Amino acid sequence: MSTSLARRRRTTAAVLGLASALVLAACSNPSEGGTTEVADASGGKTKINISADQNRVTTDKVDSIAAEVPEKIRKRGTLELVASSGSAAPLTFVATDNKTVIGVEPDIAYLVADVLGLKPHINTVSWENIFVGLDSAKYDAGFSNITVTEERKEKYDFATYREDNLGFGAKKGSGLKVTGPADVAGKTVAVSSGTNQEKLLIEWSKENEKAGRKPVNIKYYQNDSDTYLALQSGRIDLYLGPNPTAAYHAATTGKTEVVGTYSGAGATLQGLIAATTKKDSGLVKPLADALNHVIENGTYAKVLARWGLSDEAVTKSEINPPGLPKTNQ
Repeated sequence: MSTSLARRRRTTAAVLGLASALVLAACSNPSEGGTTEVADASGGKTKINISADQNRVTTDKVDSIAAEVPEKIRKRGTLELVASSGSAAPLTFVATDNKTVIGVEPDIAYLVADVLGLKPHINTVSWENIFVGLDSAKYDAGFSNITVTEERKEKYDFATYREDNLGFGAKKGSGLKVTGPADVAGKTVAVSSGTNQEKLLIEWSKENEKAGRKPVNIKYYQNDSDTYLALQSGRIDLYLGPNPTAAYHAATTGKTEVVGTYSGAGATLQGLIAATTKKDSGLVKPLADALNHVIENGTYAKVLARWGLSDEAVTKSEINPPGLPKTNQ
């Protein structure tokens, strides 16, 4: 087993716990002005710019890496990026002008485009259309909190750039705590369709049934606002999604709390988020090389810090590492 893989192998106890990327903090109202405030895992407060004037972290072009980009893309001069249109702060969401796409995912994509000497063009579509667009080569790469999974690796190439941790959100003061499948037995839990968190929740439900416990009552909603309304009204007990978004919502509204986290790749493997391309498109190596360059020059760390996500940093971008197993038992 390689050193990097060994580093990512963790026990269930290590990957289950309370929110780490962001923790609850007093905050300003996002609708008032252009900033909001959350706290990072160290307890220090991070003021997040949610206005259209982002003043993004930038870096210089690296000719040797830019030369690796497929000729068709180099001649076009733009990097066609795709992200989910759903609001998922602080990952990808819309600024206070209601049109500018901001978040940690666009920031990392912009950094990569800088290194490659390309103009980034972000297209926002529904989750399922991210993959439809990659399949048809309409888009070059997805930067949209996409988890590496063994099933997806059959059709896509991945260049990793962030750890993937899932969070169970609950109504504040719920008294709930999730440390394993038994804690969601008989509970009504919302999750987004077609995601790795859905796959994990379904398998937990099956595990509960095999153990003689009640299955999970899984619910699906069109968007996060509907999900949180259901949570507040008591129609659902929990919501399983990316930990950064669950923690951000808790920090900026004070109405919810994160009651457990779980690795996006299961109990024994640290999940990883990656830039995603159509398999054998020729783009994954320059993407990984660009990511490793910004990791080394410190601009990557600055991006994570400005969104309060330093705890999700990786030390190296890997191409197609082990991901969520097809059967995660």
